[in-house]
Amino acid sequence: MNNLSIMIQDILQKANLPNWLVGVIVPVLNILGAVLILIIGYWIAGKLARSVKKACDKTDRIDDTLTPLIVQVVRYGVIIVTIITVLQIFGIATTSIIAVLGSFGLAFGLALQGAMTNIASGIMIITLRPFSVGDTVEVGGTTGNVEQIGLFYTRMSTLDGVNVVMPNSNIWGSEIKNFSKNEVRRMNLTFGIGYEGDINKAYEVINRIYKDEPRILDEPAPTVAVTELADSSVNMIAYAWTKREDWWDTQLELVKTVKEAFDKEGLSIPFPQMDVHIMKE
Repeated sequence: MNNLSIMIQDILQKANLPNWLVGVIVPVLNILGAVLILIIGYWIAGKLARSVKKACDKTDRIDDTLTPLIVQVVRYGVIIVTIITVLQIFGIATTSIIAVLGSFGLAFGLALQGAMTNIASGIMIITLRPFSVGDTVEVGGTTGNVEQIGLFYTRMSTLDGVNVVMPNSNIWGSEIKNFSKNEVRRMNLTFGIGYEGDINKAYEVINRIYKDEPRILDEPAPTVAVTELADSSVNMIAYAWTKREDWWDTQLELVKTVKEAFDKEGLSIPFPQMDVHIMKE
């Protein structure tokens, strides 16, 4: 019997109540007290978790990746303290229970080594932060925007709107490409002209278009060079740097603009062709 039950029993006995009635009232009060503590504990856990989330969202010192983990730790920490308090009301020795739970947790962990690997990988991802929530990444051949990073899995939304749930162990063991990490990115566009075309004119057209495009950065300067004498065309690669957010749209616009300029200047973009020679005997 815990100290609170002893105190209640002493009060009831001093009120000259029969022992049988005291024996009924004390357990009922313990049950009511336990239920009340559980209700208050769960309310405090939810309230405190929401307050912690708001505080994390308002500050720039805590990354969005860590916010869900911090909120879960606070919530379940309060719930565990509440349950231990309720057990103490009924006089249950919590020390032995904690020891049993520890042994059970060890056995459970050995049985679920795969899940524990995911947890370890999740901790590494959250700690070292190769990417954060909102970043666009490529992992294991899947490209998408990171929606949530948990202890067991990471949820992404692909560029075509498919929801992907990937175990953290698969992510940590793979190459990770983060397209949102650097402020600037380079475009590598390839253009081809026919062998009868003027290479210098093609250089001039591409350089003029790149110079007139405001989204292309002056430094590093754009570069145009011949890279291949292919079967049907002379291929040129055009390097240029843009801000991260302009990278995709600028590429699409440049391909259209260069094609129109080549047509205007009489520079043909050949399609694959083959010359067939027939030998007569």
